[in-house]
Formats: sequence, C-alpha cells, structure tokens
Amino acid sequence: MRTFERMERGGGDTWFAVADPATGETCGEAPDMRPDELDAVIGRAHRAWPGWRADAAARTRALLGAADAVEGAGDELARLLTREQGKPLAESYAEVARTAARLRYFAELAPRTRRISDGRPVRSEVRWRPVGPVAAIVPWNFPLQLAAAKFAPALAAGNTMVLKPSPYTPLATRLLGSVLAAALPEDVLSVVTGREPLGARLASHPGIRHVTFTGSVPTGRAVAAGAAASLARVTLELGGNDAAVLLDDVDVEAVADRLFWAAFRNCGQVCMAVKRVYAPARLHAEVVEALAQRAKSVTVGSGLDPDTRIGPVNNAPQLARVTELTERALADGARAAAGGHRLDGPGHFFAPTVLTDVPPGSAVVREEQFGPVLPVLPYGSVDEAVDAANGTGFGLGGSVWGTDPDRAEVVADRLECGTAWINHHAELSLAQPFAGTKDSGLGVAGGPWGLYGNLRPFVVHRPEGP
Repeated sequence: MRTFERMERGGGDTWFAVADPATGETCGEAPDMRPDELDAVIGRAHRAWPGWRADAAARTRALLGAADAVEGAGDELARLLTREQGKPLAESYAEVARTAARLRYFAELAPRTRRISDGRPVRSEVRWRPVGPVAAIVPWNFPLQLAAAKFAPALAAGNTMVLKPSPYTPLATRLLGSVLAAALPEDVLSVVTGREPLGARLASHPGIRHVTFTGSVPTGRAVAAGAAASLARVTLELGGNDAAVLLDDVDVEAVADRLFWAAFRNCGQVCMAVKRVYAPARLHAEVVEALAQRAKSVTVGSGLDPDTRIGPVNNAPQLARVTELTERALADGARAAAGGHRLDGPGHFFAPTVLTDVPPGSAVVREEQFGPVLPVLPYGSVDEAVDAANGTGFGLGGSVWGTDPDRAEVVADRLECGTAWINHHAELSLAQPFAGTKDSGLGVAGGPWGLYGNLRPFVVHRPEGP
C-alpha cells in the first residue's frame, strides 16, 4: 500500500496547506478540486453504480475486504489522523478500529423484502433499491469515523459515493480512500478535497441523489437548500448542546471521571459530548470541585506524545470561538474553577476549563461551544433542571446521573433529544439509531435505519393465479 507521502500529486493544479494543530506548522497538502473535476468524478460514480448495485454478495465480500485493508493500514492512518486533527494517538487508533467495524457491520446487513396481505387476491411485495450516487460531507472532529458512518451503509445498500472531508482534515481521508481503492471496484468510493465552494457544489449537484452531512446548523441549512434544487434527499446531523442532569442522590466521586471524559474527550470536540452540567444546589460546589481537579491535573499536549490525554483545538477559527465564548462568560460574571484561557506556546491549545457562577442566559450555556469548556449550573428542583436542559434549540443527546437508575430513567424520558443515557454519556452501538430533534438534524444514521436511509421502496403488485 502506498503511504500518503508517496501518493501521486494528482487531482488538480491548485493545492492547499493543512496545519498541524499542535504546532501550527504545515503537515501536508491536499488538492483544491475544480468544478469540472467534480463533474467528472460524479460522472464516474454514475457509471460505476449499475455494476456495484447488481451483486449483493460481491458487495459483502468487497466491504469485508475493505475492513481488513483499513486494519492493515491502521498505524499509518492513526498517525496521520493525529498529525492533522490533534487528538491523542490512542483515540486515533480507536477511530480507525471503529471505521473497520462499521464496514463489517453494514457488510452483513441486507434489506428485507416484505409481503403485504390485505385480504385481496393480489400479491404485493415491498423490495428495496439503492438511490444512486450519494454525497457525504464530513467535519474535522472525527474524519474517518464519520466518513465510515456515511459510506458503509451507503455502499452496503448498493449506492456509490463521493466523499468530501473538511479542508482542515483531508489527509487521513485521502489516505483512507487510497486504502479502500485496493478493495473496492473503481469509482465506487471517491474522495474529493477542496475549500469552499466545493461542498456547496457537491450538495447541489444534479447528479447526486442523497446528501448526508455532519456539521453546523447554518451550513446544514445551506446544504439542505442546495440539495432541494434537484430534490435530493438529505440526512443532516447538526451537532448538539447536550445536558447532563445530576440528581440529588448522585455519588459525585463515583461518576466524576465518567462525567469529565464525557465532556472533554477529543478536547470537547464531540457533537454528543456533555456541554452543560446541571447539579442540585447542595451538591453544586462538590461537582465543580471534582471536575476542576481533573481539569487541572490532566495532561494537555501533542497527540503524538504518549502521555497526552487532551490535545489541541483543531483549527484557529474554532479556537477563537472557544476563547470568545469563555471570555464573554467571564465578563458576565462567571468564574473559572479551572482553566479559562489559552495556553502559552505554539499550537491551538486551550486549558481544560470548568466554569461556575455562569449566568443561565450566557452564550456558553445556550450555544454549542465545541471545545474544552464546561459550565456547571445549580438547580433547585428536577422540573427546573429538565426545563433548562430542554431550553435550547438543540436536541441531540442528554443524560441523567444518580444512584437509582429507575428514577433517573423517569427523568431521562422527559429530555427532548434523540438519545438519553443513564449514568454514562455518548456511548453508541453500531446497531442503534442515531438522530436528533429540533436543530440537531434530519434523518437517522446507524443500525438498520442507516441502511434503509440509503434505499427507496420498490413495490411489485400482481394478481394471484395466472
């Protein structure tokens, strides 16, 4: 297999630099695709589609072989991912493993033909057909894992795919495309890279029949508007502002580690991370102190350093946003029990931050900060906590923490979100649906739901008998 550094410098005349967020220095380049090149890629995806959709058994074999190929390239993929994204190397290895696991899971799934009986002397069968070439637009926080969450079900369903990573993290995805090319038929999966307006052109291209996007709410709305021009279906995962509600019987020390990492894994750059904590007033100070101790003691640094647990913020604009939200909160009267500032030196490092005395209307509470900053707010009653948890435009996930899981589940059932966890957070099975409510998106990913989202029903209706 070719390494990224040995891949041909093809795909256009213009290239753009990619920065290592731990140093700020250039760690690679990627091609900036032209509109005519995108047209050609989508045309090839159309030509590859009939052969790919025709043989389900061959698709299964190819996807299982692709999973093997990803595992075989694990070291190279993980190291390149850490260089461009910043996360600790152990997390990059876990992301590569998850990528291979998704391929294996969806390779074994197949849609079921359903017979409809309604008392008439007819036979009606609902069968399933792929929709055609699919576009996937992937963000920079989990480039490989989120790409696989899109291409694994789409390819298993018999579609071809054009995959566009974020311009902040195109390198490992390009390498992944090279790895998969050895296992898949030509043009079944194509990776395109470039700065805007490449994503807008891909989402609105008349040759694309389904657009799946993960990213911000404003960009998601733009993607949906672009796809509407050709009536392509859309699947949108638009982030979250997940709340963790701690009940008055919670054992703070017992849950503090889990709660901390539910908020700070991948430097807080997780759509379904805990981004707000609501604690009973009598336990609030204890919760703040437990989380602040962990924030002060955790090792922050380059993801390539084996001692690092939290890496840098991925890019300069996101670092600026995290800094602004924190400074605005502090100016409004919040206090940093830990962190609250950028770290000195090169790279995009921000100290793991726990905020207390935060005004409930502060932007750091209402908006998705997507970084290593966690506000902890007191509440007086469970009703008050639930109302606050539901009081934003987001509805991706939420969690309830306490020693009585039955009681916690009753409270969790009141959360307005797609997934509610009890005494943990942001843990998903490949077999379960993943979706949000309100501004957190449209459509469903994961499990059989993710497969059927890439198919359309086809009904065969005939009389019984000759």
